[in-house]
Amino acid sequence: MEPHFSSPPSMESLLAEAVAYGNDENESLEAKAQKALECPCIADLRNGPCGVQFSESFSCFLKSTSEEKGSDCVHPFVALQNCIKANPNAFSKDILEEAEEKKEEEPAQEYKIIPPIWSRESQSPKSKL
Repeated sequence: MEPHFSSPPSMESLLAEAVAYGNDENESLEAKAQKALECPCIADLRNGPCGVQFSESFSCFLKSTSEEKGSDCVHPFVALQNCIKANPNAFSKDILEEAEEKKEEEPAQEYKIIPPIWSRESQSPKSKL
């Protein structure tokens, strides 16, 4: 039987695991954020070349109380994105692709809609008798 090699977990799944790790209803947002940052699942991100930027953006997101969670964390996320771009070799291809997807959403292509012939025919009732 061949060993099964799974692909590395996605950034999204790592962050979800860290949030769950720090989720204790009886603690303040600050304490939850600190505990989530201590999760071993994100140790590589915390200790890498963008560790400070990652920690600041993740912590800001966890503590965010704005209606659209994290919308008040633009500056830390931009700093993290710039660091990731400056250190591409420090991140897996999956993480780099996720960052690219979020930043470069292509504009939707414009299609010309041509109605079918039957819809352009006269709408007056025709007697088939």
